[in-house]
Amino acid sequence: MKNAMLKKAAVTSMALLTLAGGAGSAFADGKGHGNDDRGNHNGQHDNGKNDDKGKGPAINLHFKDEDQLKWALEYIVRLASKGVFNGYEDGTFKPQQKITRIESIVAAVRLMGLKDQAESAAEMSTKLNFKDADQLKKKYPWAVGYVAVALEKDLFSETEDQIQADKPATRLFAATLLVKALGLEAEAKAKSNSQLNFRDAGKIPAGSVGYVEVAIEKNLITGYEDNTFRPNQPVTRAELAALLDRTDTQLPDHDAAAITGKLKAAASNGVITVVKADNSEVALALDPNVFVFRDNVKASVSALKAGDEVLVRTYQNKVVFLEVTKSAIDQPAVITQSGKFNSLSLNAQGKIATISITKEVNGGTQALVLNVSPDVTVIGNAALLENGHAVELTLLNGVVISIKVV
Repeated sequence: MKNAMLKKAAVTSMALLTLAGGAGSAFADGKGHGNDDRGNHNGQHDNGKNDDKGKGPAINLHFKDEDQLKWALEYIVRLASKGVFNGYEDGTFKPQQKITRIESIVAAVRLMGLKDQAESAAEMSTKLNFKDADQLKKKYPWAVGYVAVALEKDLFSETEDQIQADKPATRLFAATLLVKALGLEAEAKAKSNSQLNFRDAGKIPAGSVGYVEVAIEKNLITGYEDNTFRPNQPVTRAELAALLDRTDTQLPDHDAAAITGKLKAAASNGVITVVKADNSEVALALDPNVFVFRDNVKASVSALKAGDEVLVRTYQNKVVFLEVTKSAIDQPAVITQSGKFNSLSLNAQGKIATISITKEVNGGTQALVLNVSPDVTVIGNAALLENGHAVELTLLNGVVISIKVV
């Protein structure tokens, strides 16, 4: 009861701060995290910092250790493009590094679209009723607002009396956190008596069983091939990126700020035109370092095609991330060939197999032998199809589909 009352008090304080503070710049010094104690913590926190003009976190999607991202590349870049989960100030992402509880909480709050609310609160004198609140404020003052919002949104349980910011986030912690971020706490509690079939299900606390069950059902997390869940295993940054991205697709306002539609044409002079669902068009300048995904791999701008269905994110009015969600269907190549009929050959079924024509090319003549479709259509008087008579052939992807006797 006491913990519940403390939580309620913190939530009330947070609500007042939100009303009073609005969504101002993210940090008191206007320069982000680089000026606090994080810089002395072995550089082990990501760079969600602001630029000097207070325009929000700089977007960097090209990491120095990109070759180490492998299977998680798309998850990581997609989240970084939304400012949810960033790399470090040295330009790396460190995918195999263990993630901490505070980093996980910050990412979850950002994923929920509450970044402005959290960072506004960071500028206020928010009081947190945790035993280690003073440690958090001293070491990570920028994160106070995130913890306050997380508390308000029930990302903490009512029995937790410590933040334990530097404690490694476990698979159980991450799964529980993200189920709560989806607002499925009631569903998780209703499933508290579920029977988990993992070999190590006994290591999962009774009060967490429902959260694991929901996380599995929503495909946020899976077990291992040996049928274990490993609830206490620390989560890497790459693994958390995958969990966050799966959660993101199930949030109500998923990619609400993104621009979606079809490319009107391939990129030209650093600009693309997107045709939206309502047929309106928007021209967008590409950032020189735009990150493009096509066919689930990193691609160049030149790989974009007219008709590609895309999801686009911008930063400072330039496209920094472009994902081809559905590749354009290559239109069949239809051409015509005109010339003088030479001969034709038949297949075993007595149908035209090939046709030979002679056409004029650069003042001379050229003989062509072309494959003919079994369903070829002959237009005009077929009796006139003799040596030297003019014909016009229509080809689809190099195969004759109609023969017109001129």
